Amino acid sequence: MSELSIDRYDLQLLTALQRDGHATNAELGEKASLSASQISRRIQRLEEARVITGYAALLDPLALGLGVTAYAQVILERHDKTRPAEFERQIMALPEVLECFAVTGEADYLLRIVAPDLAAFSDLMMKRLLTLPGVAQVKTNIALSKVKETHELPLDHIAQPREQKRRVKYTDGTAKASIRDLSEG
Repeated sequence: MSELSIDRYDLQLLTALQRDGHATNAELGEKASLSASQISRRIQRLEEARVITGYAALLDPLALGLGVTAYAQVILERHDKTRPAEFERQIMALPEVLECFAVTGEADYLLRIVAPDLAAFSDLMMKRLLTLPGVAQVKTNIALSKVKETHELPLDHIAQPREQKRRVKYTDGTAKASIRDLSEG
């Protein structure tokens, strides 16, 4: 399993990239006090280690006419070998479902769904989600207002380690530290 050193410059770089993935290497270098070429090498190393898994433009759902955000808890009828796999396959085909997590607790899955309006959301629920094979029950919550939404992962725990098995170890630059290659799981 390959390892990668993470230091304060990498943390500054990751924080800056989470806030603005469109920033140039020169702009990132100013924030991390490194040259553009050093930034480029660090980004490449973090991408190869699968710490950085991709880049995307963040779109405003309201600006695009998607005024309803809902969270649905899905309970399956049975839990045989094929039912969850079939449900997951069919969920992948619903573009309104932005996220789907298999979860613990009362439900089997938690979904984040967007729709233009309540009529479209109702249509999605009644004609597409509730008719999926194996779905026994769906409980939904419709978001009334957005209190907090972020795509930025907290990184403070990396520089303030605890006594536990971690994938990321922080170094202040004086000693070697490592992060296991996330692609090797």
